[in-house]
Amino acid sequence: MNGSSLKDQSGRSLSSDLLLFSLLGLLAVAGFVLSLTSGSVSIPFSEVWRLMFDSESSSQSRIIQELRLPRALAAFATGAMLAMSGVMMQVLLRNPLADPYILGVSGGAAVGALGVIMLGLSAVWMPTAAFCGALLSVLLVFGLAGRRRGWSTTRLLLTGVVISAGWGALINLMLSTSSNQTVHSMLFWLMGDLSQSHGELWHYMLIVAVLVLMMANARPLNAMARGELQAAALGVDVRRLRMLLYLCASLLTASAVTLAGSIGFVGLIIPHALRLAGARDHRKLLPAAALLGGSFLMMADSLARTIIAPQQLPVGVLTAVLGVPAFLLILYRSHIPASSAGNRNLP
Repeated sequence: MNGSSLKDQSGRSLSSDLLLFSLLGLLAVAGFVLSLTSGSVSIPFSEVWRLMFDSESSSQSRIIQELRLPRALAAFATGAMLAMSGVMMQVLLRNPLADPYILGVSGGAAVGALGVIMLGLSAVWMPTAAFCGALLSVLLVFGLAGRRRGWSTTRLLLTGVVISAGWGALINLMLSTSSNQTVHSMLFWLMGDLSQSHGELWHYMLIVAVLVLMMANARPLNAMARGELQAAALGVDVRRLRMLLYLCASLLTASAVTLAGSIGFVGLIIPHALRLAGARDHRKLLPAAALLGGSFLMMADSLARTIIAPQQLPVGVLTAVLGVPAFLLILYRSHIPASSAGNRNLP
């Protein structure tokens, strides 16, 4: 009986995993189709595949090849990086409210990006400046949190919050001292914008590399999600795993912010939604988060381009509008007891 029940349970788990990833794959395809067909210029779905490989340089083929396809790929890469980073941050900090920006990475990137906008060099130096600012924030938080008494999750979180507040003060100073013309560009970047985003090959290679690395550490991650003491009792090198999580999550967040600015809620709601759907094992959760995060951001960007077309909304506004009720629904459905908030248990 025990053997047959284990086989039944394994079969149900395999079928549920197959169903989950099939749905996520279909959602990703739907996101790409929506991104390629939606916009101020109507292009029928039947023409999209032909226009993607059209060499005649017609107006519609240029819209697909030079505008919509690169933007769709950039949106998918950004959403995947933020969702994966959110999974890792929530495990690292043992906090259900942790998101990719909680340790100040986006603040450092914003200071770098707004600085070059003020200098009028945004067209050339903004991605580089944003990435350098994000890495500076990572080094500051990691260095200050590990100084003297050693590296701990609580010190990391407190240091990140303080550094983030400092970056916020610098951002407000820049906004208040800039001209009206540059303030508009600054606010658009701060709210998250994919209109000028073009993903590079290294963005996709980074997603694959981090995903492979985290999948190789999926069992330690599962143990870490239950608590550091339990993970240590099971033989997990907790200090090494914490450093690996922090560095990988920070690198993903820095790359995402460099690509599209500060886009909120993706790294917060996607991991919780998948856990609520039953994907708690990190061997399933991480690739599922990459698929769902990328699909969600592609669809949100498509809405941002079409709601008030020909004008465009910052995609970060749409993710916030969609993310707030989604997170409240997840919170309601997860039935987290009030006593668990102090333990920082994941739903």
